[in-house]
Amino acid sequence: MRNLFLRLMYDGSKYHGWQVQPNGITVQETLQDAVERILGVRENVTGCSRTDSGVHARDFCCNIRTQSGIDCYRFVGSLNAVLPDDICVKSCGEVSEDFHARYDCKGKRYIYRIWNANYKNPFLTNYAYHYKNKIDADFLNAQAQSFVGTHDFKGFCSSGSSVEDTVRTVKAFTVERQSEEVVFSVEADGFLYNMVRIMVGTLIEISENRIEKDTLECIIESGDRQKAGRTAPPQGLYLDRVFY
Repeated sequence: MRNLFLRLMYDGSKYHGWQVQPNGITVQETLQDAVERILGVRENVTGCSRTDSGVHARDFCCNIRTQSGIDCYRFVGSLNAVLPDDICVKSCGEVSEDFHARYDCKGKRYIYRIWNANYKNPFLTNYAYHYKNKIDADFLNAQAQSFVGTHDFKGFCSSGSSVEDTVRTVKAFTVERQSEEVVFSVEADGFLYNMVRIMVGTLIEISENRIEKDTLECIIESGDRQKAGRTAPPQGLYLDRVFY
């Protein structure tokens, strides 16, 4: 039995997230269809995490256990030939049989893009959140440093999550302006359901004075979802890097 490690990137606009579901097309299902077409067997594909509907990935990792002897280089080319244009396999390599794309992951980095102008950008409709009010990126960058460190992020998790351990270590959080875009970047050892989008939504509400500045530490300590901000829309979110 071989264990193949794949790195992908995809535009999540047309998909109901990564994980197979009965009521919508997902990235995992589409990749499994392509693998079956190439190998003649419907192999299970294990992803590094779940992404929600409309969320994108610049780097997404998965592993496939197979009896096939297909060459890795040829496998990449064959998959890309049959996958739709919004999903791409970047690389493939053989790993140990016990490797697991999710459980062996050491950390991830997400970015969130906001198009911050009083006019919309038609080229970014599905790829950035259009927010008209002027954002002070330096101010929010300073506020965001309260997220850095090991905390219980229970208050930054949407309902419906079955995760019991809500403690995570955020290694870095930056907010910076790039012309008309404001880019939020957060790296951690793991993330809760909608955690990044709630973090961004909370910072936006601090910017709007709906949440008082310099209160993030208290909000985190409270563990109360009602004290944190809204959940930012999905189209601005990208899984940017997966670390092993």
